Amino acid sequence: MMQDIFGQDTTISNAQALESWNRTQLAFLAHGATTPTHLGETLTAEPQFALGHAVKAMFYILLGRKELLATAQEAFEAAEAANSAMPASKREAYFLNALRDWMMGQPKAALRHFEAAVADNPTDTLAMKLDHALRFVLGDNIGMRRMVEQVLPAYSNTHPGYGYLLGCHAFTLEETGEYNRAQIAGREGLLLAPDDAWGLHAVAHVHDMTADAAGGIKWLSGREEAWAHCNNFRYHVWWHKALMHLDLGEVDVVLDLYDQQIRKDKTDDYRDISNATSLLSRLELDGIDVGYRWEELADLSANRTEDGCLIFADLHYLLALVGDQRHSAITTMMGRLHRDAKESRTDMQKAMAVPGLAAAIGLEAFGEAKFETAFINLARANADLQGAGGSHAQRDVFERLTIDSGIRAGFLDEAEAVLAKRTKLRNGRIDGYAAARQKLIADGRRAAGDAARVAAS
Repeated sequence: MMQDIFGQDTTISNAQALESWNRTQLAFLAHGATTPTHLGETLTAEPQFALGHAVKAMFYILLGRKELLATAQEAFEAAEAANSAMPASKREAYFLNALRDWMMGQPKAALRHFEAAVADNPTDTLAMKLDHALRFVLGDNIGMRRMVEQVLPAYSNTHPGYGYLLGCHAFTLEETGEYNRAQIAGREGLLLAPDDAWGLHAVAHVHDMTADAAGGIKWLSGREEAWAHCNNFRYHVWWHKALMHLDLGEVDVVLDLYDQQIRKDKTDDYRDISNATSLLSRLELDGIDVGYRWEELADLSANRTEDGCLIFADLHYLLALVGDQRHSAITTMMGRLHRDAKESRTDMQKAMAVPGLAAAIGLEAFGEAKFETAFINLARANADLQGAGGSHAQRDVFERLTIDSGIRAGFLDEAEAVLAKRTKLRNGRIDGYAAARQKLIADGRRAAGDAARVAAS
């Protein structure tokens, strides 16, 4: 039995496979585009490596695409066959057990096995990162932080995974409101792992959540190499930079980043669609004409109406369909969402029911300018929106739509309450969006008062 780069026992039997496996893990931690290449080389050199097949299946599930579940199933079956031919170690069995639950539509149950893995091996960086990725999809920010802080004391600053662990810690601190500590952890992590785009982007999140767009732009500028090597995650970092420019009212820069970076490659990966749709929605809420840009997103999203892997993905597909007024596709997607919500067997179907269905009804109503219905449903979803997954920055588009629909419906007090909750999450900092909406609410009240005085006279 050989040990990997993180000191974990593996059932790999040759040095070539081990070298490829180490590269796989490091690339995965860095969100590197070379991750699948290294994993393929690992399995070519060691075809009976059950953990390698299991991780391949997990990677495919995390892509959140219905048609890729068959590929994940093939990898799962290969992992089971490899385990029968050459039984996995106790440590590797945790991953296989997690995959079994995950394949059955119970990712929350899968987390228990990752927890057991790090309880036995606190410096198992692969188990930590997979747990982190899955909790991100589930919106479990508290669990993300608990897991990271459980294993932190076991790491030394010479451990090859320590920098990446600090990047994960930075993100969990930001998502739980510890902004100063998050920035410190993220910066420290990058000194140890300069290619850790996740940690770099965690610091960008801090700037977003503290209404420091200028500081965020300064943070990202000149550090492009830290995310140039990434898979499609690089588009997401450019998206963060675009948000900062939008907050400063630099619309031309935002549209240029959209065209030249965020949608440089017209993929239909749900994460890329979510970047694009949420940015276009923000622009339109600010009164910016985005021109033709909805069309290609709607074309892609119209093919995903029956997907149903992640409510986070579905809501962004729906944003695209609403943005381009694809009424037939919207009807199809809403029908499927209702069916999934009614069934509610898997963890993801339960998220379709709450908060997914109310959010979807609200988005559809917003697109039809039925702002009262939009606000009622979006506000209802807002209370449980964490369960849709993603980050505060990503879910903020739904909060903005909630607030704007309330203002347009004349629910000024209610919209103000949602806005106040949003500002509290940002430690009371007022960003460009909040300042503009405070003014709209004040103007609305003033206009209502003027109308009342005219009527009384």
